[in-house]
Amino acid sequence: MADPAAVLGDLRAEGEELEQLVAPLAAERWSLPTPAPGWTVAHQIAHLAWTDERALLSATDPDAFAEDAAQALASPETFVDDGAQRLVDELPPAALLDHWRTGRAALHRALVGRPHGARLPWYGPPMGVASMATARLMETWAHGQDVADALGVRREPTGRLRHVARIGVRARDYAYMVHGLVPPTEEFRVELTAPDGDLWTYGPEDAAQRVTGSALDFCLLATQRAHRSDLALRAEGPDAEHWLDIAQAFAGPPGKGREPAAGGSADGAGGAGSVTVTEVGASESAGGAL
Repeated sequence: MADPAAVLGDLRAEGEELEQLVAPLAAERWSLPTPAPGWTVAHQIAHLAWTDERALLSATDPDAFAEDAAQALASPETFVDDGAQRLVDELPPAALLDHWRTGRAALHRALVGRPHGARLPWYGPPMGVASMATARLMETWAHGQDVADALGVRREPTGRLRHVARIGVRARDYAYMVHGLVPPTEEFRVELTAPDGDLWTYGPEDAAQRVTGSALDFCLLATQRAHRSDLALRAEGPDAEHWLDIAQAFAGPPGKGREPAAGGSADGAGGAGSVTVTEVGASESAGGAL
């Protein structure tokens, strides 16, 4: 089980890094398109701010959150996107930045204050504090990648990717199920080279189905921020090969992913750019409690 304090610290650092990327931007640059069609830089930040608000509501007022979740059931495919759009429509860039910053700080305080073993209601199964923080980190990193791509900035990968990679590995069976497929019964071996050169390993050493490569590339694949053909990932075995074609770390319908870089375009916001309301529950609904 992940240490909630450690994950919360990494979540705060991930948010601060993305803030450093967007805070200096002139107001007009918040309207830059990102790789998810229809999504600007402002939409990416608004999406994070909106979901942080819901996570805070879950941690501080479960009854109010239950009412919110009931509304989500009426429009599960658009509930999140509509909420983010309202923030974009209502707040100019400086106010949106402050709204996101304030919400992140409030969520951090609320999660730090939760007792050990506490469960938080969500749109899918309830989550522990570590699971909630891990899912928020994954989303912050993934949407931060969209912003970086829009700005033409290359972010240096950090050890915080281990949280994203872990969700991607644990969501293996979920990726099969959302494609209407039966997951393989045998475990896979996954060996990923961390940014500092260490090796992150998952699964039995003697597994016949294996995936190897850089942790960054695996995280880009699992969050569908890059096409597999543009990544240095190696699969050994037919099942591992198939998994890399359908992998997704977020919950919801199969994402459309991105076109190969040579194609010059990114695919629809319904997968990598905009996800269903269940995304943040992926760490548990797709792979068990963290």
